[in-house]
Amino acid sequence: MSLLILTYNPYKKAPIVSIKGQPVLLFNNKQSTLLEALEFKKLEVFSECRNGFCGACKTKINSGEVTYVTEPLVELADNECLPCCCVPETNIDLDMSHTPSPTLNLFDAIDKVKEPV
Repeated sequence: MSLLILTYNPYKKAPIVSIKGQPVLLFNNKQSTLLEALEFKKLEVFSECRNGFCGACKTKINSGEVTYVTEPLVELADNECLPCCCVPETNIDLDMSHTPSPTLNLFDAIDKVKEPV
């Protein structure tokens, strides 16, 4: 029988989240994901599914590391993250200026299934 012990470090600094080098928030775990924290600060992030399935919120990480709350289902480069299902592990700097990558819009997919062939 294995025993998993989770430890809480009260002295760990809350990660600073920056966009293009400008600090925008201190991730203090009041929101469950990076996406929720960015939205709480009124920063616009395009998202669809909110659980790592569609990849719509795919964001470039200039520096820092994230941990996934839910394992993403889309393929990511080493310098990309899905804010909808991750939290910053260290201070991070994001590049939010990119154009959204072409992804499957769930409503478009439903419409295509309904269209007669």
